[in-house]
Parts: sequence; structure tokens; C-alpha cells
Amino acid sequence: MTGAARGGSPGPDHGSGPSPAVAGARMALGTFTVFPVRVERVDRSAAGWAMVWAPVLGALLGALTGAVAVLGTAAGLSAPLAAVLAVGLAALLTRGLHLDGLADLADGLGSGRPAEGALEVMRRSDIGPFGVVTLVVVLGAQVLALGQLAAASPWAALTGAAAAGAVGRLAVALACTPRVPSARPEGLGAFVAGTVRWPGALAAGAFTAVVCLTGWAHAPVFALACVLAAVAGLLMAGGVLRRAVRRLGGVTGDVLGALVESAATAVLVVAAAASAWG
Repeated sequence: MTGAARGGSPGPDHGSGPSPAVAGARMALGTFTVFPVRVERVDRSAAGWAMVWAPVLGALLGALTGAVAVLGTAAGLSAPLAAVLAVGLAALLTRGLHLDGLADLADGLGSGRPAEGALEVMRRSDIGPFGVVTLVVVLGAQVLALGQLAAASPWAALTGAAAAGAVGRLAVALACTPRVPSARPEGLGAFVAGTVRWPGALAAGAFTAVVCLTGWAHAPVFALACVLAAVAGLLMAGGVLRRAVRRLGGVTGDVLGALVESAATAVLVVAAAASAWG
């Protein structure tokens, strides 16, 4: 997960151009998706808004992922096969940046090296054994969980995937609140670290809760299960973040990408387990 937006890199603060909220929405689209956007304002104020907007974008991407799984099963594909196509589309729409960050963090932490050595491992373009195993487990869990949701009902797949997308990006927003340092003096982590204020984080959390409650369309108890899944996802991401900060000294773009995938996977797994409730 690198770069503030496609076609631009983090630059100095400047107050010209669109409002921070509008610039942040564009930056979120450029940072979290493959879609090219024209970013006229790149500063830390806009970056903070981008992280706040991220759960909204994540929910939309998640809903699209769930819709592909639903359409695949409706077309006659097995639920696991439809889920493979859906998860593949999600990786395509994000250029695999979050998965790349997850693999890099796994290799860095798995290297057993001190902070500087681990960060150097994470900078490399190749993927080591820790990264490969992590990707296999995470992608396998996502595919099987989404397939189980699609087999349960279309609404379970749509709301479960949307909740996973929102929670994954909410974890990033929370990781960009004050008191979470950057591991490097440069890069995406340094650019966004500490940019999200608590009112924005709370608003992003409230939006994510609303997304989870749409699980009522499948079953009332499933809505509660989605909320519990969101809590599980944030706890999972919190554990990853704590480990990364202790080992690396703070966040990097790779750490943020790992938070997206770890939180989203936990949400899908818990939601899949609860899909037969009610």
C-alpha cells in the first residue's frame, strides 16, 4: 500500500485547490483503488480526510465483491468458485496493494531482524516464505468465508462483504489517529500518521456500524453478528498494529495494507460462522 494517490506522491502541505474533504475523497479513491483520479491537493489535511472517507469506499468495494459472489452463484457456479472470482476482482480493483502490504509485513516480522533490518526486508520487491504462507491462509479464508455467506443468502454475502470492506478501512483510519507514530521519516506511513482526528474516526466508526446493521436484511441476529464481527476485525487489526509498532517503531504503508486485509478477513470469517443464525 504505497503512494498517496495514483499519479501523485505525498508532497508538502498547501492550502490551494478544493476543500480538504473533497480532496480527501479523491485521495481515498486514488490510494485505495485502481481507479485513476486527478489529485489537485495533496497535504496532511486532505490525507486525514482520505482516511476518514476510506470506510465508505471500502463498503462500496465490499458490496461489489459480494455482488459478484451472489451473481456467480445465481449463474450456476458453486459458491466457492464464485467467491474466488469475487476475491480476485477485489484484488484487481486495489491492484493487490493491501495484499502486498500484508505479505511484506509478514516477511519483515518473520525475519526476526531488528527494526531497520525488518524495514529493509519489507522494502524488497520479492515475497518470502512468510509472505507466501500468510497470503495463502488469508486468501483461502476470505474465499471460503465469502462462499459460505453466498450460499446462505444474497443479503448475507452483500452485507458481510460490505462490512468487511468498511471495517478493514476503519482499522486504517484508527491507525492514523494521534499517538500512533510512523516507522520511517518518509513514505505513506509518515504522510498519514496522526492525520485523523477523533471526531472523524468516530464518524467513520458510526458509518461502519450502520453498514453492519444492514445484516438485518438476512436475519435480525445476523445484524448483531456483523457488529460482533466488526469488533473481532478491529481486535485482529489492533493486534497486528501493536506488533508492528513494537517491532518497527510505527506504521508504514505496508502496515496499513496489512491492517485492511487482517481486519476484513476476521470479519468475513466471523460473519460466515454466524450466517446460519436466526
